[in-house]
Amino acid sequence: MSIESILQEVFGYQAFRGPQQAIIEHVTAGGDALVLMPTGGGKSLCYQIPAITRQQTGRGITVVISPLIALMHDQVGALHEAGVKAEFLNSTLSMQEATQVERRLLQGDITLLYAAPERVTTPRFLAQLDSLQERGLLSLFAIDEAHCVSQWGHDFRPEYRALTVLHERYASVPRIALTATADALTRADIIERLQLQDARLFISSFDRPNIRYTIVEKRDASQQLLRFIRDEHMGDAGVVYCQSRKKVEDTADLLCDHGIAALPYHAGLDAKVRQANQDRFLRTEDIVIVATIAFGMGIDKPDVRFVAHLDMPKNIEGYYQETGRAGRDGEPADAWMCYGLQDVVNQRRMIDESPAEEAFKQGLRGKLDALLGLAEATDCRRVRLLRYFDEASAPCGNCDNCLQAPDVWDATDAARKLLSTVYRVQQMSGFGFGAGHIVDILRGKTTEKVTQRGHEALSTFGIGADLSETEWRGVLRQLLAIGAVAVDAQAFNTLALTEVSRSVLKGEVPIRLRIAQPKPSARKTQRSTSRTSAPKAVATLDAEQQLRFAALKAWRANVAKEHNLPAYVIFHDATLMAIAQTAPQSLSDLQGISGLGVRKLEAYGEAVLTVMGEG
Repeated sequence: MSIESILQEVFGYQAFRGPQQAIIEHVTAGGDALVLMPTGGGKSLCYQIPAITRQQTGRGITVVISPLIALMHDQVGALHEAGVKAEFLNSTLSMQEATQVERRLLQGDITLLYAAPERVTTPRFLAQLDSLQERGLLSLFAIDEAHCVSQWGHDFRPEYRALTVLHERYASVPRIALTATADALTRADIIERLQLQDARLFISSFDRPNIRYTIVEKRDASQQLLRFIRDEHMGDAGVVYCQSRKKVEDTADLLCDHGIAALPYHAGLDAKVRQANQDRFLRTEDIVIVATIAFGMGIDKPDVRFVAHLDMPKNIEGYYQETGRAGRDGEPADAWMCYGLQDVVNQRRMIDESPAEEAFKQGLRGKLDALLGLAEATDCRRVRLLRYFDEASAPCGNCDNCLQAPDVWDATDAARKLLSTVYRVQQMSGFGFGAGHIVDILRGKTTEKVTQRGHEALSTFGIGADLSETEWRGVLRQLLAIGAVAVDAQAFNTLALTEVSRSVLKGEVPIRLRIAQPKPSARKTQRSTSRTSAPKAVATLDAEQQLRFAALKAWRANVAKEHNLPAYVIFHDATLMAIAQTAPQSLSDLQGISGLGVRKLEAYGEAVLTVMGEG
């Protein structure tokens, strides 16, 4: 079969997207590749189709290295639904089940085998690969989530470093490494660590135009999150990211108390509870999962309508990867983040207190600064986000700053006052003070600490009384973002001047900030009109088509439950909508509908027609 035939007959798609065809042709021909493609861009087909094609020509088995065993079940289940021989080897299998898979592996009776990097590099597994290689049955290595190999990646995993053994031991076997997120520094590290210097590099656009980016100033984060979900996403599936396990559980409890179905997910939960919560999220349409960043890699759930951050991530790669879990179906989705000065201080403290070498810390600071720049931006968020990945773009018209240009004020003079206060306090006392104390001095507050230290005598005491504490914290965030002030984690998070401070003090660097209390806008009404009811594509169906769509979803839910799989593995919503629109009367009417390959047509075609007839 040609790659076009496999795409249509096995996976049910009529045409390739973006660079998929070029990647598949290159890998099928035996070339190495490094693929950067956004979440939802179709990365899995880039190794699944070559795996099928190469096995048909006698080249044997493709080994897929995947970091999360919890997701292998669904990935393999989806391939089974498409009629592809796929299995996984992980700790969830009994000894008897694992032995059966290994027997089929050594017989060459598997097209794709999924395994975690820890297993792939064990002597036992490598011996099995040796046996396959000797008999010409080792076809391809696919390394998913390849950014995990890089110390600069947002989810570095040391066990990925050992995957260099694949090239050293099986130099003749092609490799494809795939990731949704990697800046130039991370890409270079992936290439070096996996020895992909001769691999062809494929970079797709990082743009996800269906995602609306919104970043708000943190005031009462929990209440802000509640309002966001209630106003725009009540009844939708979503992910809320928090930095600590306690905050995860507190936030999940808060949402439940206010009628929002929410479940916690973090590494401290019992493994069975954690897995049950993830399974319920994947198999239910209206669950909000509240999680640490331990959750999410490889999540294929297409109908996540929002991703919210209650705490700032470490860098833009992490932010992009996590927000990319929203709207994989192409329907409108929201990426909402709430952040404040303490987030900045906490992230800088974690970097400063790290035992890593100073050069590495400096790299992390640079990545955090880029995210701070995105958060403080008054221009298009998407332009800044894409620019980070070396992609040029025009204002998107679909982020908070584009939808309503923020009111800004010239904070240059205020910034100079703040830096002058930091300098004078240190000169007077011989050591620095934290943000709260500096703001108190600027606003002329005679707190006990101010009077004890005699800081009311400073020339800058009270010169900032015209600004609120919130506004002063906004000035400080911007100064942190441009590196004009530093947080000394070794001295109780006190503020210190930097080399950049001089330019700001001289007035050479303009500081412009969004006004802390923005005027009410019509954006809320504009954004809320249809987000809480149904995705845009569903709303285009007429009344009769929506009835058919509802009947198909009910039937799909039953099938998914029988197969112990998420509903989207059986059919995506887009496939059900196409069926509802065409109202097929025969199996031939179903042919050509996107997502309906030969195997699924054979397995479910008659049942779908029955549902249509009953409808």
